[in-house]
This record gives sequence, C-alpha cells and structure tokens, in this order.
Amino acid sequence: MDLVVFDLDGTLLNNASEISSFTRETLLLLKDKDIAYTVATGRTMLSASKIIEGHDFNLPHIYNNGVTVWEPQRRQLSLTNVLNNTEINEIIAKALSHNITPFINAIGASSDQEHHHQIFHSPTRHQVEKDLVEKYFKRTHATLLPLTALTPDTEVTNISMIGDAAPIQQMWQELNCHDELVAYSGIALEGAQFRWMDVHHRRANKGSAVVALKDELGAKNIICFGDGENDLSMFALADEAYAPDNARAEVKKSASAVIGHHHDDGIAHFLRERFSL
Repeated sequence: MDLVVFDLDGTLLNNASEISSFTRETLLLLKDKDIAYTVATGRTMLSASKIIEGHDFNLPHIYNNGVTVWEPQRRQLSLTNVLNNTEINEIIAKALSHNITPFINAIGASSDQEHHHQIFHSPTRHQVEKDLVEKYFKRTHATLLPLTALTPDTEVTNISMIGDAAPIQQMWQELNCHDELVAYSGIALEGAQFRWMDVHHRRANKGSAVVALKDELGAKNIICFGDGENDLSMFALADEAYAPDNARAEVKKSASAVIGHHHDDGIAHFLRERFSL
C-alpha cells in the first residue's frame, strides 16, 4: 500500500492558497485507483480544514506539524507534544519584548464532546496584526480570548506571530537555540516586508506523525511532497520525497527529485505520470 502525504502551502495549493481544478481532478483519480492520500501541514486544523473540505481526505489529517491529528471517519482528535506552561510563558515574553503580539492557538473540549478552537492574544500593536484578527480570525469558528484568560491547563498546540521581518527573524534565531522549541518562519502573504512565525515543541514534527499513520494503516511505501523546512522530518523517513521547483534549496537537496512548480500544478502532473492516472 502506498501512502501519499501532501504539504499544503507551496506544494498542493496554488499561489491563491487553493486546490486548483486540475489538482482536484487528480485527487479524484487517485481515489478511483484506491491510492491512499492525506495531508501533513503546519497549518492549524481551523485554517486548513476549509481548504481540503470536499476533496475526500478521508484518512487522518496531520495539522500543526504533527501536534494535532484529526480522524474524520471517527471524528476523533488527538494531541501530542503540546507546549508546557514554562515554554508558553517564555515564547510570550520574547514576543512582547520585541513588540510583537503572540497568538496562542489552543484546542478545548466543549459540552457536546466536540473540540473547539481558541486563540488567546494580547492587544494588537500593529496594523498587520489587527488585519489578521479582523480579516481572518474573526471570520472563523475560533473563540478569540484575551491573553489574561489563558489558564495553566489550556492545551496549546502552537504560538504564531506576524510582523516586520527584522524582529521576527531575530526571534526565529533565538527560539531555535532553545532545547525544547522549534520555530518556522517565512515571507507573509501580506507583503515581503512581513514575516510569519510558528513556534512548536521540538518533539512535534510531521515525520513522527506520518510514521504513526503508516504503522496504523500498514502502509509499505511513503511518498511525500513538501517545500519547506518543516517537511524535512518526513522527507528523512519517506521512501520517495518530492519537492516542487519553488521549494527551499535545502528541501530540494533532500528530495528524491525536484518536480514542477506548485502554481503550475506540479504535484498533480507528477502524480498522473507516477501512477498512470
């Protein structure tokens, strides 16, 4: 059994952060040939679920770089390697010292036994942060809460930030020197002068989550696609690992091969050739 695992941004999605019509048709062809596929993304479940909804991603989904796994068939959510209170407080303090608003992403249980997403944050300080709240967070099903409402028993999956490139880059370097933390960063969609950053526990990664899924399904061959540094953990264990032409240089070096650009449906074209779809 082959297990195909897709990163989303910069990989399966086009420049508009969408699954194109051609890629959508390709996923249907994979389904028709009973080829198993799923997603492993750094996005939160809140952010990614609407993008993949309706595309028959029936196997467990891997979110937050492996922290969160959602099993759609059983409607079951599992969390591993959440941030502890000491780590949370260190990240928050560092962000505030750089005049950046931290957004603490958490998942809580509701009265009907379903999960719900919570985002805790301090008062926003910059327009790009205000826009993130008004144009995105407030249009989702997440509950927005003040940072003062964060309690010690809150299960925090990751802490995200957006801001001017210089302070984000400095924090990225500092946080990656921490023994228990890993930070990922990149150019923000809001403009090249801004960068985003996500901070997780260092033990949380796509690779370990993909291995757990492989064992659960009894898969023999892992074929993965990704473009960023957070994909390297699954590249290291995959039988085949492919990077789109837009991927970072270190990802291309770790790949079995470099294929077409993500905005040109590179992954879909490769899949059609690889599986004779």
